[in-house]
Amino acid sequence: GGFKLFQGGYVGVDIFFVISGYLITSIIWQEFDRNTFSIKRFYERRARRILPALFTVMAVCIPVAWWLLSPNDMTDFAESILAVLAFSSNLLFWSETSYFDTAGEMKPLLHTWSLAVEEQYYIAFPLLLLAVRRTGPLVATWVLAVLAAASLLLAQFAVELQPSAAFFLLPTRAWELLIGAIVSLLHLRRPQAFTNQRILSEVGGLAGLGMIAYALWSFAPPRPRRVSLP
Repeated sequence: GGFKLFQGGYVGVDIFFVISGYLITSIIWQEFDRNTFSIKRFYERRARRILPALFTVMAVCIPVAWWLLSPNDMTDFAESILAVLAFSSNLLFWSETSYFDTAGEMKPLLHTWSLAVEEQYYIAFPLLLLAVRRTGPLVATWVLAVLAAASLLLAQFAVELQPSAAFFLLPTRAWELLIGAIVSLLHLRRPQAFTNQRILSEVGGLAGLGMIAYALWSFAPPRPRRVSLP
């Protein structure tokens, strides 16, 4: 099933994480500069942005799941609702199935794993920025770069050893959000470097689009490994 031409479409979540990291970091750091940042207001904005759409999706899924799913699948669905409300659905789905298993087709809320990763990240990230804000954007950038490198290294090992964990869990996904955060801080520190070099910016943008297109058309879901029996 699915669209064979765009079999790498699942990388869209990677793109989303980078964009999210860039936007949220830009907002937070600009509020630092204006002395208007508030942890309470940050989390309130997140709730106002996320919860209405999330509750709408759940409200639509519940009657459809009740009508179509078997009793066993309905039990799993009820567990996923509780996990979604706790922003821990990525942990639940990681423990149950691979994203690419056919069993995943019977999990209407499977896509909420990425929201759980994002919200887990934003529980700690504003506190991290608060801790390094007085050092300035340069030192903060280096701190984020070290964390991103550690996360990427962990992800590379996990892809071979625990591919489902590499896909679903925050420690192996954080580097994508952190890449967006790093670009944001670099832009805030030297905005002219992004605007004065028009040709370089255009070439970089086209190169980025080319890499995204390559991923969408060339990547494929991993095949289950065959286990040879003695």
